[in-house]
Amino acid sequence: MLAPYRARRVPGSSLDPQWLSDGARFWYRVGARYIVVNPDDGSRRDAFHHDRLAAELSETSGHAVTGSDLPIAGVEIRDDDTVRFTAFDKQWDWSDDSGLTERADAQPVPGEVPSPDGAWVAFRRDGNIWVRPRSGGEEFALTDDAEPQFDYGGLPDTTGARALTRVLGLPPPSIFHWSPDSTRILAQRIDQRDLPELVLVESSPADGSRPKEHRTRYTMPGEAAVATMTWNVLDVNQRKVIRQQDEPFVIMHNTALVYAWWTGKADEKVYFLHHSRDARTLELRRLDPATGATTTLISETGETRVDPAVQLGDPQMVHVLESGEIVWWSQRDGWGHLYLYSADGQQVTRITQGQWLVRSLLWVDEDRRQVFFLAGGLNEEDPYLRQICRINLDGSGFTRLTDDELDHDAVSPPAGGYLVDRASSSSLPPRSVVLDGDGQVLVELESPDTDALETLGWRPPERFRTTAADGRTPIYGLLWRPHGFDPQRRYPIIEHIYPGPQIYRAGPSFDPPHQGEPEAFAALGFAVVAIDGRGTAGRDKSFHDHSYGDLGNAGALDDHVAAIRELGHRYPWLDTGRVGITGQSAGAFAAARALLMYPDFYNVAVATSGNHDNAVNLAMWAEHYHGDVSAEGKQAISNSALAANLNGKLLLIHGELDDNAHPYMTLRLVDALIKADKDFDLILIPGAEHALIGRQHYFLRRTWDYFVRHLHGTEPPSYRLSPLPLPSLGG
Repeated sequence: MLAPYRARRVPGSSLDPQWLSDGARFWYRVGARYIVVNPDDGSRRDAFHHDRLAAELSETSGHAVTGSDLPIAGVEIRDDDTVRFTAFDKQWDWSDDSGLTERADAQPVPGEVPSPDGAWVAFRRDGNIWVRPRSGGEEFALTDDAEPQFDYGGLPDTTGARALTRVLGLPPPSIFHWSPDSTRILAQRIDQRDLPELVLVESSPADGSRPKEHRTRYTMPGEAAVATMTWNVLDVNQRKVIRQQDEPFVIMHNTALVYAWWTGKADEKVYFLHHSRDARTLELRRLDPATGATTTLISETGETRVDPAVQLGDPQMVHVLESGEIVWWSQRDGWGHLYLYSADGQQVTRITQGQWLVRSLLWVDEDRRQVFFLAGGLNEEDPYLRQICRINLDGSGFTRLTDDELDHDAVSPPAGGYLVDRASSSSLPPRSVVLDGDGQVLVELESPDTDALETLGWRPPERFRTTAADGRTPIYGLLWRPHGFDPQRRYPIIEHIYPGPQIYRAGPSFDPPHQGEPEAFAALGFAVVAIDGRGTAGRDKSFHDHSYGDLGNAGALDDHVAAIRELGHRYPWLDTGRVGITGQSAGAFAAARALLMYPDFYNVAVATSGNHDNAVNLAMWAEHYHGDVSAEGKQAISNSALAANLNGKLLLIHGELDDNAHPYMTLRLVDALIKADKDFDLILIPGAEHALIGRQHYFLRRTWDYFVRHLHGTEPPSYRLSPLPLPSLGG
């Protein structure tokens, strides 16, 4: 019932379109099949002859291969239907006409970024940006002045997942942006030279050597030193660097690196979003790639965060038209709507309005002056359901292209023209289709079912609505019944929590992200709930801001208690006298805090990789989502201050090399619990990072056993789990 195995039972439920450069067609993978779709003629077909490819690959490589299980990776399907891929440590080309050809060029290296025209490959070396012709030839550096902690194209240490890349055997990740004409690269230069260090100790190196230290630059809330960056345009043909002219600005999160883009016009410009350190000011700036001069076009300031999207990491909702006009998303009216700015930023026209919000920007049809978007809050029964809508840029002609009880997760190719819509519910896997601009179906793609899951005892979770602790605000969540459910029995409850505040947790789609493993707890005989209380994302601004200045309440834990109690009245088979809670990262902070804030309600908690003391966490969390970094403000977001309240059973799990939510936050809670003379359990995992990749089977087994023993009241069997599959790295 864990996510990687569930997904295999519902092939086609996850569909990731890969656009071909002709702008009209796309391909995707379902199970072991590769499909090409042409919306212009309504066709959907195999991208190639899978069985013929398997036969030739078997004969040429000497390895037995079948068309239903092709062992290929790094797949690239080209406009001429040629397929490029890697298999058995070699590079291959395939076409149905000419068959299989082994390629002699070098294998792609992780971190390399090809140019849009395929002529160049850019990569980082010793902190500088290099390029080489993709067809072979001399490589050369575009920058030569990088120095330690002051280099190009990388990530800030605090959010760079350095420990994770080490575990996966990958080089440090790179982010930079090719221009559409493949002649220039937009690259950031990040300065971390004066930042304080965080030192992590690897107790048990694989080579058996003495313990090793790992140093990372890590700014904590309120500290003066913070990473800064500038944008730089690297000209490949002229081999020169055009530097941003104004002063370096603060970078608090990786989104600053992806919220930058080239326009596709002949007179190409660079646009980027700039956040102030406290995130209360958001600006749209334009950079002239010929001179490095920057111009601020839009500046918006608020009393709390000014977000560029509904959830942290969502694509920015900004679009610059060829006329220079700007479509801009703002929560200034308390919801989240689109506005049209004139090219000079002086005139503003409201595009959308109402007690609902624009969730994502899909496609701007500049010829018809229309914008397509996903909206939330149009369904009275569930404000999280997304619907596809269209409206004219002058605010007229609002049209719902979908009007149902499903959640629509749609995307559009870069040039627009159509929409790939994936509509689902908690019980219905995504039905994927291609829609035209009027919402008419052009191509039907996938309609998976859950039969293979149901044979294993799976049943869909129930989407529920309860009332928050204020007695009036509706809140939503998911409830999983135990496998083999018997309404005459009473079942202990496990809450699987992630309180944001940067995202929401229990969405109305099929198998929503951020779920973790509630399905496994249901299979173990527990009732499981996931709840989105006040203070989380996805709804109106005031709902989200409920946690601002009160981050210690962990997504309104009082709402969670109220919701579970209401469910207990609704369903007599829920035993609200036996309630456990678990989560990872911010969910671990919330799980431990729930046990400490509500010791008479929660009985057992398992907290994994928790940021238990946000006073020494990444600066962004307290500064962006709490706002108060005074001594009192920081104490209010530390679990250590509540250690004396512990009555129930608490298991703390942490990786010793976690460079995101570092293990010292758990150890500070441990120190406070010892000083309060409290009993608890602790697992510190050598060599493990934030996600505990490679060690998940161990912490899951120990988590399951802990709840079975202390909440269910039975002794778990003796068993072992196999390691889970590593996360997909592409292809």
